[in-house]
Amino acid sequence: MKLEEKKQIVQDLHEKFLKFQVVILTDYKGLDVTKLNTLRRQLREVDSEYRVVKNSLLVRACENTEVELIKDSFTGPSAIAYSYNDPVAPAKVLAAFIKEHTELEIKNGVLNGKVLDLNAIKALSDLPSREVLLGMLLSAANGVPTAFVRALNDVPIKMLNVLQAIKDQKEANA
Repeated sequence: MKLEEKKQIVQDLHEKFLKFQVVILTDYKGLDVTKLNTLRRQLREVDSEYRVVKNSLLVRACENTEVELIKDSFTGPSAIAYSYNDPVAPAKVLAAFIKEHTELEIKNGVLNGKVLDLNAIKALSDLPSREVLLGMLLSAANGVPTAFVRALNDVPIKMLNVLQAIKDQKEANA
């Protein structure tokens, strides 16, 4: 690979590292090209990317970014999965892929300036998708005003029931 190509790869990765939501470092040793392409396709479907990059280029690209926190893990065959929008999506895809292809190993990752170990990435993959979480939030936010309106509506109804009971009682005594 020519020096200019390497500089371009480093520059592209550096720009992506500045914008990402999550980066997950994997060891792809033992996966053939067909399996890697399948993984790439699955990650693209959830707006994520997967790249195999030389460790020396990764080290240069991660300078002055949050990914620099895991640069010591850039050993052996390394590939990165990253997403700009949904930090849960690539973790879910990788976890599902690992169930079928045990050759792939997750080393660690970075999310919002914090290093994620294997257990944290597995926990991240167990979270519901972004859309489901937003739906849950909307449901909770919608439930509070609805309950408040019902409570306010119950006051006049209960008052009417009390007045009706008093009326019925007076009619019965008369």
